[in-house]
Amino acid sequence: MTPITDFSQLDLTKTYTYADYLTWRLEEVVEIIRGRVRRTSPAPWVRHQTISFRLNTLIGIALRGTNCQGFAAPFDVRLTRATANGDAQITTVVQPDLCVICDPAKLDEFGCVGAPDWIIEILSPGNTVHDSKTKFELYEENGVREYWMVDPGLKNVVVYTLSEAGQYELQGEFYQPGPIPVATLPGLLLEWAEVFEGV
Repeated sequence: MTPITDFSQLDLTKTYTYADYLTWRLEEVVEIIRGRVRRTSPAPWVRHQTISFRLNTLIGIALRGTNCQGFAAPFDVRLTRATANGDAQITTVVQPDLCVICDPAKLDEFGCVGAPDWIIEILSPGNTVHDSKTKFELYEENGVREYWMVDPGLKNVVVYTLSEAGQYELQGEFYQPGPIPVATLPGLLLEWAEVFEGV
């Protein structure tokens, strides 16, 4: 079998699994959404990366002394509600901008198997629908407890948490200086100004 080394070799009408994904030797980062391969956006803009670095730093400090670990893209998150039952059964692999995982049993040498506790996506031009609809639905149905969408252009953070019924509920939209509470880590408040000031 010819190794997959370029995105053009992939059949966009075919359904792929994580087992397929592991055999690819692509230089670019891709995701698999319900079996369909998707190319991620080009290299993010400076504002996107500035905000990502700030959030990564603030969250990293907050996680010290807890059981939770934070990760930044590229980092494979294999979404499955079942226990690890083989790579060929996993049909969704995503690359969240940032995620926090508080159950060490979900981590292996390749990334995360199952839902992270908290995911943050930083919106990019041309990627808004993917993060606000496709990934929103994926994260909700797979049990991601908290989902933040950060918009560098509007300088706002939209926060959703998972209800007991398994549906996302809007917790708030933060678009001016002040604290942003983190449901996943009770007591943690991130300051809006530390995320967006000067961006």
